[in-house]
Amino acid sequence: MTSRERILSVLHGRTPDHVPLTTWCFGLPAPPHLCWEAEGRRRDYWYSLRLEHLHTLPQPWTLEDDFRRVLTWRSLGVDDWLEVSIPWSSHPEVTWEDSRREGDGYPVLTREYQTPAGPLVHAVRQTDPEPPGWVVQPEHVPLIEDFNIPRALQHAVSSADDVARIRHLFAPPDAAAQEWFSARMVQVCAFAREHGVPVQAWSAFGMDGVIWLTGAEAGVLMALDEPEAFSRLVDIVAQTDYARTELALSSPEVDLIVQRGWYSSTDFWSPELFDRYVLPHLRELAALVHARGRKLGYVMTTGVQVLGERLAEAGVDLLYFVDPVQDGVSPDWAAERLSDRMTLVGGANALTVGSGDASRIRAEVFAALDALAATDRFILHPVDALFPDTPWEGVEATIAAWEAWSR
Repeated sequence: MTSRERILSVLHGRTPDHVPLTTWCFGLPAPPHLCWEAEGRRRDYWYSLRLEHLHTLPQPWTLEDDFRRVLTWRSLGVDDWLEVSIPWSSHPEVTWEDSRREGDGYPVLTREYQTPAGPLVHAVRQTDPEPPGWVVQPEHVPLIEDFNIPRALQHAVSSADDVARIRHLFAPPDAAAQEWFSARMVQVCAFAREHGVPVQAWSAFGMDGVIWLTGAEAGVLMALDEPEAFSRLVDIVAQTDYARTELALSSPEVDLIVQRGWYSSTDFWSPELFDRYVLPHLRELAALVHARGRKLGYVMTTGVQVLGERLAEAGVDLLYFVDPVQDGVSPDWAAERLSDRMTLVGGANALTVGSGDASRIRAEVFAALDALAATDRFILHPVDALFPDTPWEGVEATIAAWEAWSR
C-alpha cells in the first residue's frame, strides 16, 4: 500500500497492510545524515506547512522542504501527510500601523487597525527569543498567533464593540487568496499523485480563532457575561472557516479537512458551553465536508473522555488525539467508546518519546497497538508533535517499537 492507500483505509475502517505511524514536525532536530540543504542553508530542523500563515519559523521552510520531509520519513517506513494551511483575507479598506515602545520590562508591539466599522488596537509584549528550533515571536502583531494569547496587553477583541470590526479582519478568502491556493495545489497535487501521499487541509479555526482574538480568560467571561456579542464573534469565525473549507474542498486531492481544537477543550469550556457554541457550527462543517465526499478531522488534546463522543455525534471522522499521558486516555477506553465511530490518532505521547527511554516508549506503543490496532481505525502518533527538544534516539525507539509489534 502507498501512504495514501494506508491512511484512507483506516479513515474508512478498512484493514490496512499495517497500522500507520505518523508524526507532526514542529522543529524536530534531524540527525545530520537526514538533513539537507536548500537555498544555501542547511535544514537542521523539520517543520510542516500546516504552520503556514500562523507562525514565524526561525529558518526558511518551503513546499520543497515539505516534499523532502515526506520522502525522508517514507525512507524510514513512516507515513506522512502533505498539509495545506488555507488562507483568509481582510476587507480591502482595512489599513494598519505598527509601532514599538519600551514597556515595563519588555517592549510593547502594537498594531492599530482602521476598519470600515471603526478602529481596533492589538498590543502585546515582546519577550526574549526562544531557544533554537522553536517558532519565534514576530516583530509585529499578527491577528492570529499563539504568542499573542499570554503576552497581550490589549487583545484584538477587548470589548463587545470590537466584534463588528473583526468581520473585516478575518474574512473569507478573496480572489488573491484563491489564486494562491490554486497555485499551491498544482504543486501539492502533482507530488501527492506521484508518490501516493495523502493531503489534509487545515481550514477551520473554531474556538482557537476565538481565543486568539479575545484571550483565554476574557473569551470565557464574554461567553458567560455577554453571550450575544460572543455568539456574533463565534459566527464570524465560523463563517470564514466555512468559506475556507469550501475553498479547500475545491481541490479533489484534499482527503481530509481539519478543524483545530486546542482551545476548545474542557480546559476552557464546560460541556454546556461547548454544546452551545462549538457543536452547531461543527455539524454544519461536517455536513459540508461529507456532502463533498471527504472526511473531517478535529484536534483535541485534553477533555476527550468528556467531549469525544460529542465530536463523533457531530460528524467528526478522525480524532487528533488519543493521549495516554497529558489527557490520561486509556487506549482500551478509546477502543471501546470511540473506535466504532471515528478513526483515532495518538496512543503515544511526545513527552515519552522525548524521554528517550526505550523500554518506556515500547510499553506505551505496545499498549496502544494491543488495544487499537484491531479496530482498523487507528494511526499511531506521538501526541501532539516532535519538538526541538525531542531527541532522535526517542524517535528511533518509537519506530523500533512500532516495527517490533507489527512483526
